[in-house]
Amino acid sequence: MDFRLLLRNPIGRIGIIVVLFFVVASLGAPVIAPGDPSEFVGDPNQPPSSEHIFGTDPQGKDVFRQTVWGGRISLAIGFGTAILAITVAILIGMTAGFFGGLVDNLLTLLMNLFLVIPGLPLLILLAAYLAPSTSTVIGTLALTGWAFHARIFRSMVLSLREKDFVAASIVSGEGNFTILFQQILPNMINIIVGSFIGSLIYGIGAATALSFLGLTEMTDVTWGTNLFWAQNGGALFSGAWWAFVPSGICVALTAFGLSLINYGMDEITNPRLRAERELAKVVKNAALRRVRATPFVPRAH
Repeated sequence: MDFRLLLRNPIGRIGIIVVLFFVVASLGAPVIAPGDPSEFVGDPNQPPSSEHIFGTDPQGKDVFRQTVWGGRISLAIGFGTAILAITVAILIGMTAGFFGGLVDNLLTLLMNLFLVIPGLPLLILLAAYLAPSTSTVIGTLALTGWAFHARIFRSMVLSLREKDFVAASIVSGEGNFTILFQQILPNMINIIVGSFIGSLIYGIGAATALSFLGLTEMTDVTWGTNLFWAQNGGALFSGAWWAFVPSGICVALTAFGLSLINYGMDEITNPRLRAERELAKVVKNAALRRVRATPFVPRAH
């Protein structure tokens, strides 16, 4: 897909701006919010002020510093989960769809097995018994999130392998994996990018939920651990809304921005939506021409 088309789409452009804002803010945390985010800087639950613009949390830490720095690990987990999950989904889903037969049956059984296992209980179980770390969270989330996308990729390959260009490649003597990854894969870029964005949203949201439940490394500063310590310190009951609202808004806005990008891509690549948009444009232009062609007749008094 041409990235310039996405930039010209107003919905996609807004989504890109929102996501880039949080990515740049997280990468620039040492400049935007210098200092140690785990440092105790004042009295607990102090409201926003000129000294601490987001106030302090129930432990006396600077909320602004925690919010900016928290995006680093939260976004890293999201991107890591998406990359790993989609890579596994591509390899398994495309292999199953292309080769068929016993290979397809075995790999489809594996996909169905992971699809029927309840995701949240498995996440909690794995996170509780494995050593808590960023890599553990990424591996756990990828393990529970690849199967749905693999089924989609399998269906796409089943459709594409019947196309003439695949038959021509087979006749010309190209190898199976050459056909799979050089002929079929480029025609699936749009669906792969959409699945990547969905996995990214899932990774950020699920990692935040696990941290909120206390099942990750709680010494890390993430949006989820910020919410955990705010809840653990009774910020909600004491009315210290500033301790949990910023991190919650960051998670919500990041997911919102990614959803806008996905929706913008769908508007560009979906033939039905594209046809509806062109039809609406034609009707609008026809109405404007009709209005301009209608002579103005002053009302009689």
